Amino acid sequence: MQKPEWLTIPAPSTAELDRMKKMLDQGHLHTVCEGAECPNIGECFASKTCTFMILGDICTRNCRFCAVRHGRPAVVDTNEPLQIALTAKKLGLKHVVITTVTRDDLPDGGAGQFVAVIKNLRNQLPQTTVEVLISDLRGSTESLMEIINARPDVINHNVETVPRLYHQARPQAVYSRSLKLLKRVSQAGNGICTKSGMMLGLGETRAEIIRVMNDLLDAGCEILTLGQYLRPSSEHLPVVSYIHPDEFKELKEFALKMGFLAVSSGPLVRSSYNAVQMFAEVRLRKQKQKGSVVYGQS
Repeated sequence: MQKPEWLTIPAPSTAELDRMKKMLDQGHLHTVCEGAECPNIGECFASKTCTFMILGDICTRNCRFCAVRHGRPAVVDTNEPLQIALTAKKLGLKHVVITTVTRDDLPDGGAGQFVAVIKNLRNQLPQTTVEVLISDLRGSTESLMEIINARPDVINHNVETVPRLYHQARPQAVYSRSLKLLKRVSQAGNGICTKSGMMLGLGETRAEIIRVMNDLLDAGCEILTLGQYLRPSSEHLPVVSYIHPDEFKELKEFALKMGFLAVSSGPLVRSSYNAVQMFAEVRLRKQKQKGSVVYGQS
């Protein structure tokens, strides 16, 4: 299936890519921008932003939509948390996004490494906000609570697609388990913002998309991202349809009316795209809501 014109983007600057990659290589760091072949890598690297990917670049799962390599993962690098914090400081990041490959081989699913990264970021960049994009941790409440207690500003966990397509797209994941994770975060009562996302174009229906949106709202999800699935290779799931930008716009408007505090929806949108602006938007809306309540009580 030929890609439509709205998915055509300018080639990234080789100089900017090389400059950013050199800085990341100095700390032996990985990014999901590179590992997942994000279409926005040129834009983000040019503005000196990226999403750090911890615990190596090899995943223990084999989701049929994802470009990240799978297989036997590397040994956990205990120096990684400090290197991420130092690199984020060098880049002058005001909002740091941390994601991970799924590490089902680790007893805590990698929760301890997330905690270490958050602590190092707080030490090096106390004014910077922290967003983590986590795996389902195999449903471990204990591992999730480790991350919650480290108090990142945002916890993101993507449901990725509609439940009917899980057996095709992500057979090692469980839709209900992902919803439970988001609900636990929202019920923790410590002010952490909850976020999730979906990719469209795998054959889902409009009704199924709306149903997932309702499920996410019921789980306490505040931020939603919607983007177009793009096939990384012939070994991955084929694209069933390309969603027009106008439809993405309609879905955004519908999601905001449903009750999401912030929505990013477009063909090239990915989980961490414009993350800092999304979080700022949520904080502003919450402050306004809080202010209106206080005013009404006075």
